[in-house]
Amino acid sequence: MRVGLAGCGRWGRLILRDLISLGAEVAVADILEAKRADSLMIGAVSTHDGIEALPAVDAYVVAVPTVLHSHALEALIPRGRPIFVEKPMTCNTDDAARIVTMAPDRVFCMDKWRYHGGVLKLAGLAKSGALGEVLSVRSWRLGWGNPHDDVDATWILAPHDLSIAYEILGFLPGVRAAFGLSSDPIGTSLTGLLQDNEGGPSAVMEISTSHPVNRRSVVVIGTEGVAQFGDSYDSVVRVNRPGKEPEEMPVSTEMPLLAELRAFLEHVKGGPPPKSSAAEAALFVRRIAEMRAIAGFEGA
Repeated sequence: MRVGLAGCGRWGRLILRDLISLGAEVAVADILEAKRADSLMIGAVSTHDGIEALPAVDAYVVAVPTVLHSHALEALIPRGRPIFVEKPMTCNTDDAARIVTMAPDRVFCMDKWRYHGGVLKLAGLAKSGALGEVLSVRSWRLGWGNPHDDVDATWILAPHDLSIAYEILGFLPGVRAAFGLSSDPIGTSLTGLLQDNEGGPSAVMEISTSHPVNRRSVVVIGTEGVAQFGDSYDSVVRVNRPGKEPEEMPVSTEMPLLAELRAFLEHVKGGPPPKSSAAEAALFVRRIAEMRAIAGFEGA
């Protein structure tokens, strides 16, 4: 299978590595000569100095900086092939809505946490009723520094936790409250509460690039039990129920980037579509914009 990869930076080179491991022949476009040379060393079959120069292939993957996502998508959509774009699909609600209109069934967003073994286990427990009625999904994505210089951490970290809540709940509630701090050079933090006005389960998320200690954790709270994976690389989900011994349930430890790229390539061959659709990705963009506006962030 032939794939065109737009962007071969810090994350794009990992995408290239995994596409090659899955048997794809990858043509890479990057404006920087050093990145093009790096991609050839990794195993790209050809390199090009811009998206427009990419050859006709079976599918495309977009891993350019976030502010360029909509430009890249609008350049590639007329080619009529499936496109997998890094999260967030865009950092602008109008751009996201336009992409959905242009290619609702051909653009998909790389929400890798929807392929994470821990998230899938939590989703299975929630949907099976093993925890009773789900009351809340709570997540923490805390650390120090933001390697992206085009957008702040709300656009980089929040898509992960929104997609996790969506995978577990099967929907994404509206934004009820949000607050945070965005201050250079310290960083950005945001806490959001999502819950529909008529009630139902909530999703509470906290992200930060000004936290000295890394934390990646998700908890599902139900009326009959609580389940958690405590770190990105945990091999188990821990479940506590009142009056019962705690349980540890093993989870798949396959890297979610590899899993989502495999799902995309299988779709290109005729299989089911990968997660997340353009419409779902646009919903995540709207929720981020809503939280930013409520929190009073600049540019919201």
